[in-house]
Amino acid sequence: MRARRALVLSAFPSVFSACAFAGATGGLPGSSTTVPVADPGAAPSTRASARPFPSSSDEPDEVVAFAASSLANVFDRMWLAFRAQPGNEGSTLTANYGASTQLRAQIGAGARADVFASADHAQMDLASRSGLIDGDIRTFTRNRLVVIVPRTNPGRIRGLADLSRPGLRIVTTPEDVPIGAYTRTAFRKMAANTSFGAEFDSKVFANVVSEESNVRQLVVKVHLGEADAGVCYATDVLTSPSGEVTVIEIPDAFNMVVEYPIALVRGARAPILARRLIAFVLSKPGQAILADERFRPIE
Repeated sequence: MRARRALVLSAFPSVFSACAFAGATGGLPGSSTTVPVADPGAAPSTRASARPFPSSSDEPDEVVAFAASSLANVFDRMWLAFRAQPGNEGSTLTANYGASTQLRAQIGAGARADVFASADHAQMDLASRSGLIDGDIRTFTRNRLVVIVPRTNPGRIRGLADLSRPGLRIVTTPEDVPIGAYTRTAFRKMAANTSFGAEFDSKVFANVVSEESNVRQLVVKVHLGEADAGVCYATDVLTSPSGEVTVIEIPDAFNMVVEYPIALVRGARAPILARRLIAFVLSKPGQAILADERFRPIE
């Protein structure tokens, strides 16, 4: 009757159970706290109406979700609301959070997964073309990019143009990780604008001192002051302790429309429960939780 959570820290973990922990929510990567069982009457705004779904005595009551690390907090919240629905009380979740690239590779290598939620369509499309997806792929929410700097701002970064100043310590992720791909595209857009200059993106990336495995690790580096700046999703600011990072907005002209697709994994052991969870994510109560965590609802 618990949710188990794992955050992917290495590029090719063979199994995620070694770093799974019971019911964690809202903490830093690698930390754990206990999630209380939701009181069905405590949060009526996040409860969906009971709907008749088929059941199978042969299906396990555990659903395994592989989801982008930027979804960790909001998926933990949605799971509590989902379990509060009549008929879902005895179900359990094992959530594996990490870079979408790593998660897709794990699924392809045979790791058990029932649901895949990616931070971009590129990784979902690769999974689909590899025969890893069963049925429809649905976009369920959106996000945008922001620059964050530590509260003390040791790099004295006041605006986007400052990011090209030599000597700064900037962190990102590899280009095949969604946030890394989005970041590079955003800086290429800036470099195409005369106000930044043709070599702006090259100068910014000359300041990159590390490429983290996923966006959560990037945020931790910045809020601990181990980097002067990084680009993350707007929702990731909520994962850092209040006041520990300062946000520098990226104008729409240079920003990205970040879309998150979700789908059932082919060969899922709990397909009925997985489809119910996907339906909840797409439902009005699920979308309300996403909006409360500053994700952008689907249209």
